[in-house]
Amino acid sequence: MATKAGGTGRFTQDEKRRDSDHVSFLKHRGYRWLWIALALSAASIAGYVLIDQEPRPNGGTWYGYTLGTIGVGLILWLSLLGVRKRRINPGAWSLKAWTSAHVYLGLSLVVVGTLHTGFQIGWNVHTLAYVLMLLVIATGIYGVVVYATLPASLSANRKEMTRAQMLDALTAIDRQLESAAQPLGRTEADLVIAALAQDVFYGGPIARLTGSYPGCATARALQGMGHASEAETRVTALLERRRDQLAQIRGALRIRAMLEIWLFIHVPLTIALIAALTAHVISVFYYW
Repeated sequence: MATKAGGTGRFTQDEKRRDSDHVSFLKHRGYRWLWIALALSAASIAGYVLIDQEPRPNGGTWYGYTLGTIGVGLILWLSLLGVRKRRINPGAWSLKAWTSAHVYLGLSLVVVGTLHTGFQIGWNVHTLAYVLMLLVIATGIYGVVVYATLPASLSANRKEMTRAQMLDALTAIDRQLESAAQPLGRTEADLVIAALAQDVFYGGPIARLTGSYPGCATARALQGMGHASEAETRVTALLERRRDQLAQIRGALRIRAMLEIWLFIHVPLTIALIAALTAHVISVFYYW
């Protein structure tokens, strides 16, 4: 009986762990970090409003220093998410928990950072740090949105096919095209040859992000192909299949690029923020 009860207990724990794994990081532990972030924001606002002080609290007052210390600590801790991703830990500080805290506490910095400034904005390193913080948060919001929505689009676009399977399907069409194009005239055959010779991944990052491929040789071959003969009709049908298969591959590339491009902005902005923050802190203590 003890063994059975122990086995049942382990089964229940495993079941709970699997359920937890399928919960979005935004909903982690019943939105625990959302409530913590809201509490921090509410406390910051309440402190700012209730303090009876003239002029109103700003970065140079004791309350401003308090919010500034909290803000600096949060920024430095949140910037360690990339380091955390390299470690495996299924416990209370799992990657999902850390990511959830990263998102919600990062959003709370809008309140903490703004109240720290005391709404005093100018052309200086202090405002630079504040603006960079807002840009980092804005790019982070974009990252959350794309990671919450685009994976489903990527899965739908692939139609349960892996990248290798999509490329294999294109290769099979190309073999048929090469054979079907043999009876064509020189002009039409050259169009097909150009389509087959073009790199599947041509176009660069801009084309991948926009999904626009104006130099697509397959589209050009379709435009130049007539229907005067049975061979041309068959080749046109195969070119249309090739165009559709390319569209599927390029659609997957576009979604993948949209998932990844924000990191190329978010991470450098974070580094710039830490540099500006360091200059901000040093200048404050130098003139204090």
